[in-house]
Formats: sequence, structure tokens, C-alpha cells
Amino acid sequence: MNALKILYHHRIASKDGQYVHIEEIINSLTKQGHDIVMVAPEVAEGSDFGSSGGWVDDLKAKLPGFVYELLEFAYAFYDFFKLAAAIIKHKPDVIYERYNLFLPSGIWASKLFKVPLILEVNAPLYQERKKFNGISLDALAKWTQQYCWNQADITLPVTNVLADSLREVNVPEHRIDVIANGINLDSFGEVTAAPNLPINLAGKLVIGFVGFCREWHGLDRVLDTMAAMNNPNLVFIVIGDGPAIEPLKQQAQALGLSDQMHATGLVSRADMPKYLNTIEIALQPDVVAYASPLKMIEYLAMGKVILAPNSPNIKELLTHEDNALLFDIETPASFGEGLAKLCEDATLREQLAIRAAETITEKKLTWDSNAERIVAHAKRLYEQ
Repeated sequence: MNALKILYHHRIASKDGQYVHIEEIINSLTKQGHDIVMVAPEVAEGSDFGSSGGWVDDLKAKLPGFVYELLEFAYAFYDFFKLAAAIIKHKPDVIYERYNLFLPSGIWASKLFKVPLILEVNAPLYQERKKFNGISLDALAKWTQQYCWNQADITLPVTNVLADSLREVNVPEHRIDVIANGINLDSFGEVTAAPNLPINLAGKLVIGFVGFCREWHGLDRVLDTMAAMNNPNLVFIVIGDGPAIEPLKQQAQALGLSDQMHATGLVSRADMPKYLNTIEIALQPDVVAYASPLKMIEYLAMGKVILAPNSPNIKELLTHEDNALLFDIETPASFGEGLAKLCEDATLREQLAIRAAETITEKKLTWDSNAERIVAHAKRLYEQ
């Protein structure tokens, strides 16, 4: 068989960073000639990129935790009937699902209709939600996660660190394939355009951060390092927004660096490459322990000089003084020392930038490559 019919199933209610993964995989699968049938919340499918979950988020904020979690689980029953109708109508060869908590409906449909299911796993959501938001229906949440992970025909965690979480609940090794996030080279290849910024970058060494800026990112360390170096040719650009922007501006003013710092505010996905094109040193100051950061792969694709933590998931893609400079997350001064080293060593920057760009090809960090691996699994499962 050549072309596959793939039922793509998810429960993402907002078009944010999560949705990038969904859209890019769908685009790559479609480009390779496969048919995609979507079973997903209309609240996501009908909204613009960057939008929130709308009434879903409002409901979550207003309801007691156990009530909202019961509704999440109840949605799985409604969702099962949507899946059943789609399977009966379209007769897919495989189900591809983005894992979510309290959502065993994909597994139920897979078992009932004997359609193999590939489960993309981006986070250990039971542990994540328990740590940051708390879980009221603890036993049910834990069961749904382990049930989905163990019953999927293939699981695709985005890092080996995350794969360890699957191994801990006895998912067999032959049903685990680590596939990192990727890049669309059509968007992040050769970029020559530049945005209009109210700051002169001519002859400057530009340090950049991309993302929603929070205090735990520790970007105040960038300004402290710049102040210590006392170099007027250093510029710090934050490509994004967030609650830490105003404190950073106040810090820059106090340090006499107001003319050397700029925050762009929210930037559209389409415009991101040209904003990235303005920076030379790209910062990944902190990272979730199991994540495969999209922005880090974008940095690699555009040949940026990357400063990132030496955490195990980051070291799956980055090697110290090869394609990035890694700082010790246990040593507070290490970040500033690494940044200063990059600012002072042009030869090192050039070497790291070249190797960063080469990493995309070497490690096949593209959505097209990811889609090819998904299809290979799907065909093998179909033929069993």
C-alpha cells in the first residue's frame, strides 16, 4: 500500500504552541500523499492561531476541580461516538492521537474497531497537572494515563527523558519510538527579510530570547551580564511578551541599558523567521525536564549560536561546544559566564552556528522526516 487514510485525533481546545505540532504533522502527511480525517474539538478547528480555548478555559476557571475533571472524562464518551462515526464512515488504516489526560476514547475505538493506534506523547500530563494545578480525581487521572500509554500500539514520546516515564509504567521498549519535534524548512530555511524595529542593530551583537517571558526564565541575568561587560555594541531582544517584560525594562533602565534592550510583543508564526533572523546568540535559559522545545529546533535551523542548559533532554540534541554552549543548571553563575564567553569569542560563535545548522540534517529534525517515521509505523501495524 502507498497512501494511507489516517484518522487524526486530539482534544486541544486552543491554537497555541501545541497546535504547531498538530498542523505541521498534518501538512507533512498530506504533502506525502496521505488522507487525513480529523476528529477534534470544533473550538480549535474553527479558531485562529494564537487564540485560547475560549469557553473551555472559562469553564475550567469557574468550576471546582473535580467537576471539571468529571466533565473531561465524560467528554471521552461523547468523543468515542464521534470516533466511531468517523471510523465507520471513512474506514481509516490507522488512528494517530495526541495524548491527553482523561481521554481513553481513542483506545476504546481502536480496540472495538480493530484499528491500530499510534499515540504521540508530549508530556506526562498526570504528573504535570498534579504538580502545577493539582488533580482532584487522582486515581482516575493516573489510570487513564497508564491505560492509554499501555494500550497504544506504538507510543511516540518527544524525548528519551519522557520515554523513561513510559518505561516506568511497563510500556515495552518495542512500542516506544522517540521522535523529537521538528522544523518546516520551507519556513525556516534561507530568510533575508528583517522586521522594522525601533532600535538600531547595525554593527551590533544581538542576543535574543523567543517566547512568553516569565520571571523563572531568569532573563535578568542577561542584563546583569551586559552591564558587567559594559559593551555598547550588545543588544538584547525579547521576541514575545509576558509578565516579566516590565520588570526587565525597569532593570534595563536602572542599569543604563534602555537603549540596548527591546521587547517586540507578540509575533505571528509567519513573521517569526524574520525576527529570528535579527539575532545571533539565541537563549534557551530554562526548559521543562521532559520537553523537546520547538524554539530550540528553530534556533538550530537558522544557524543560531545557542546557549542552553545541560539538562538530559537538551543533551539529546545539543552537545557542549559542538552545536551549542551548555551552561550548568546547578551553578547560578554558569549562565552569565557562558553568555559572556559567547559575546567575547567570535570564532566560537562562528563554529557553533555552522554546526547548529548541520544538526537539522544530521538528526533529521524536520516535520517531513517525522511524518515518514509515523507512516512507517502505520504501514507495519496495518500489515500485521
